[in-house]
Amino acid sequence: MNPCNFTHTTFILIGLPGLEDIQFWIAFPLLSMYVVAVLGNCTVVFIVRTEHSLHAPMYIFLCMLAAIDLALSTFTMPKILALFWFNSQEITFDMCLTQMFFIHALSATESTVLLAMAFDRYMAICHPLRHAAVLTNTVTARIGIVAVVRGSIFFFPFPLLIKRLPFCGSNILTHSYCVQQDMMKLSHADITANVVYGLTAILMVMGVDALLISVSYFLIIRTVLQLPSRTERARAFGTCILHIIVVLTFYVPLVGLSVVHRFGNRLNPIVHVLMGNIYLMVPPVLNPIIYAAKTKQIRSRVLAMFKITCDKELQADSRS
Repeated sequence: MNPCNFTHTTFILIGLPGLEDIQFWIAFPLLSMYVVAVLGNCTVVFIVRTEHSLHAPMYIFLCMLAAIDLALSTFTMPKILALFWFNSQEITFDMCLTQMFFIHALSATESTVLLAMAFDRYMAICHPLRHAAVLTNTVTARIGIVAVVRGSIFFFPFPLLIKRLPFCGSNILTHSYCVQQDMMKLSHADITANVVYGLTAILMVMGVDALLISVSYFLIIRTVLQLPSRTERARAFGTCILHIIVVLTFYVPLVGLSVVHRFGNRLNPIVHVLMGNIYLMVPPVLNPIIYAAKTKQIRSRVLAMFKITCDKELQADSRS
């Protein structure tokens, strides 16, 4: 029988334990990262949509990735900044569940898009003659829809499983935002179903995606090493290195956060907060920078946009 005769309607988010005196100032670098993420990802989406030469699977998947990163940042960063600046720690139960769902669903969608990008590189290098026939724009759009639906279906049960739990003890979360692993630990009820389904969903989405990405690159590397020319091998590897960096940028913080949740009960609370914020903020900031810096088509378009803006400002100054 459940001993709780009440349940919390709000939860308490924490900032940086032990650094409360300076977290107001730490929020300014976080704001800078958020601005970079928004401007960078919006720029990538705009360029890919308006430049017809970039209407190819690799760039369409990149556009999807940028849109996901933009949504993920927007769902979390305003509340984190309010927490750091105004000590706005409280978040309602329903708002916490909504934020939790979108964080998990968008992360799963991003994982699926990264798998699709790996498949694109596999087809381009291992089966170049079939690449255009297999990955048409229609197929690419359908893959994007499948990614969204897949992430939503697998993680829609998360808020339902959390909502059935009573919360009558502590309501203090160990992150600056809401995640399933954090919320369920606060309940005094049996959370076996949450643990089992959570682990199953993570393995069926991120686990399977990581495995298939690894298989894709094993086949890619095997094919590249069979190329006769060193120049051809270097060119083939060059088309993959950016995607590998983005994959590592996504999965390394994810694995680190999972390890902290599983084995970090005795760690300083600030470790949980930092790992959670790194997982949430680093990929949206780095992804557009990586692709803008290393992809010639996007880099040249960004430089052209800056040149046009500077020319207009110079003309305005000369007239005045």
